[in-house]
Amino acid sequence: MSGDDTQRPVHGTAVGGAYVALPPTAVDASPGGPTRLIVAWPGFDPPRTAQALAAAIPMTGVPVWRVYLDLPCTSPGGLESGEILRTEAIETYCTAVEDAVRRLPSALAEIRRDLAVPDGPVGLAGFSVGGAAALLAAARDAVPVSTLALVAPVVAPSRAARAVEKRSGLDRSWTDDAHARADRLDLAAIAPELAGRDVPTLLIGGAADRVVPAQEITALRDVLRRNDTGPVESTTFRMAHALAAEPGTEARPPITEAVRVDGVLTDWFRERLATTPTTTHPADTQTTSARTAEDAQASGNADAGTGAWSLDAGGAPPEPQEAAEPWSAAAGGGR
Repeated sequence: MSGDDTQRPVHGTAVGGAYVALPPTAVDASPGGPTRLIVAWPGFDPPRTAQALAAAIPMTGVPVWRVYLDLPCTSPGGLESGEILRTEAIETYCTAVEDAVRRLPSALAEIRRDLAVPDGPVGLAGFSVGGAAALLAAARDAVPVSTLALVAPVVAPSRAARAVEKRSGLDRSWTDDAHARADRLDLAAIAPELAGRDVPTLLIGGAADRVVPAQEITALRDVLRRNDTGPVESTTFRMAHALAAEPGTEARPPITEAVRVDGVLTDWFRERLATTPTTTHPADTQTTSARTAEDAQASGNADAGTGAWSLDAGGAPPEPQEAAEPWSAAAGGGR
C-alpha cells in the first residue's frame, strides 16, 4: 500500500487485484450513517482499470472513501468489437463478473484493514461490466449494501453480442455452455433477487450507447421497481458507452461525459450517505441531476445544467457543457 498523506490517493492490492482509494476530503459534508466506503469497478471499455475509473468519476464531494477495484480479468477490444463474438471473450466476461463478486468479501476485509475503516455496509458502483458485477454482488448479498449506482451496466451480454453480429455481419462462435453462462448474467433475471431489500438504486444510460441501449436501462429500472427493491431512479445522457478516451488504462483528465456522470453520482451518494448543514432525508427530496425520465419529461426533456436527457421524453438533447478543470487520481486533493 502507498500514499502516506491522508489527503492523497492510496494505491494497494487486495486479493491480488489493484485498487485505488480516494480519501474523504469533502469539507462541506460528513458521513451521515454507517457507510464509510463506496466500492466501484471499471469495464472492458474505457475506463478499463481502477486508476482510470478513479480519474473519470472521483466523486470528490462524497465524504466517504471511494475505492476503485480492478476487475479480475479483462478482454481486448471491448464489448463493441467482434472480439465478444468469440467463446473465449464471453467466458472472460462471465469470469470477470462472477469472480469480482466472489472476491469482494475478502478484498473488502483487506481494504478495511489497509484504510482503518470499520465494518459496515458499503455503497456499490460500477461502469459497464463493473455495473453488472455491482448488481450481482448486491443481489447475491456478497456484502451488506446500502445503495447502488450503475453506469451503463451490461444488462444482457447476449443482446450486446447480438448487436455486434448485426453491425459486423459476423456470427457468434459461442459454445452452448458459454451461451448458458452469459444468460445467467442477464440483469433483468437477477434483479428480482433484490426484492424487499430496500436498496436505493441509480441507473445511468447513454442515448448513443450501442452496447447498452437506453431502452435497456429503462427496462431494468422497471423490473427493479416491479419487484420493490427500493427507490430506483434513472437518467440518460447524450453519450456513447465509453467514459474515457482510449486506451482507458491510465489516469487521464476526465472527458465531458465523465464530468457529467461524476456530478450525478456525487449528488446521489451525498444525499444518501452524507450529512450537510442543509441535509434532508432522501425520501423527501430528489437528486436534481439524476431525475427519472418521467420528471425530465415534465420539465422539458432536459436538465440544462448537467446534460441529462430522457430518451423516453423525446426532443433534442442539450448541447455539451464545458468540462470542469481536469483532476488526476494520482494527484489527490479536491477538484
